[in-house]
Amino acid sequence: MSVWGEVLVGLVILVGIIGVIVPILPGVILIFAAVAVWAFLTGGTTAWVVFAIATIALVLSGVVKYTWPGRRMREAGVSNKALLVGALFGIVGFFVIPVVGLFIGFVLGVYLAELYRLKTNELAWPATVHALKGVGLSMVVELFGALIAAGVWLAGVVIV
Repeated sequence: MSVWGEVLVGLVILVGIIGVIVPILPGVILIFAAVAVWAFLTGGTTAWVVFAIATIALVLSGVVKYTWPGRRMREAGVSNKALLVGALFGIVGFFVIPVVGLFIGFVLGVYLAELYRLKTNELAWPATVHALKGVGLSMVVELFGALIAAGVWLAGVVIV
């Protein structure tokens, strides 16, 4: 693969990392696809080993992203219904208020659902804060997997 091709793959991986941080783009999918294209065009055992390791990092981070924070939120008493309402409000917020609407909508949705369920602000707000911590932890786990995949790809570029 040419240097320009590798630069292009690197830029797509960078956009994927940004997509993990700002959940507008499918970050993990972009990183996976970029490394797959690089491995296919580069060829050779090293390229495919790099692809396999990057894929494992992305898949493992995806599994941990959904299991670890979810368990912590359940232990804190956050209902699944509140998370669903938060997600729906987040989607609406994304279209109503560009960029920050996703976050604002999620917080508002979780808070309103927990307020409805728990009946008091003193109980609803801590549950909302736990949900936010869970979402933050989820993003950090996904970012960690994306950075490992990007680092493995970069090491593969240097080796190949």
